[in-house]
Amino acid sequence: MIKQCTAALLAGATALTAAVTWAAREEHTFEVSLNIPSRPFYVIPVEPDWIHRPQLLAWHHATDSLGKLEKYFDMRHDSSAIEARLATDPLIDTGRPGELIELRVTFNDVTLSSHITPQQVLSKEEAAVGKRVLLKIEPIKPPGGYRPGEYSGNVVLFFNASAPNGNDADA
Repeated sequence: MIKQCTAALLAGATALTAAVTWAAREEHTFEVSLNIPSRPFYVIPVEPDWIHRPQLLAWHHATDSLGKLEKYFDMRHDSSAIEARLATDPLIDTGRPGELIELRVTFNDVTLSSHITPQQVLSKEEAAVGKRVLLKIEPIKPPGGYRPGEYSGNVVLFFNASAPNGNDADA
């Protein structure tokens, strides 16, 4: 009888161990990230997934023209206006001489350039409450029209809080 009980216990333990050994297991690992802007100053794209990928200006066959890029940004600064400028001249090219297309870059309807002096794109009053503004990148048709080719380039925007003027110190 003891042999039969021991055999039954061993058979049960073996069955449980076998079930655990043959159990399927799946594991998934993924990255989670988050950006919480500081309240005093931020300039953040509304659609965050586009800014790190190449953007395509669509070619319109019927009109022999290029499309434009339009994206929105949320901006805020609690103590002064916000200024912007471009790091370099805005253009795309093929890498061959004479094959380039200049771009017009506007932010909140202010045309930006690579000049060292930044342009105010949001007033102190607008910046204090925050505002959603439009970035627009438009190609400028070259003399003689667009030439066929693979064009690419970068548009680099710099944003900063404007330095307070004498009137702001009293506020």
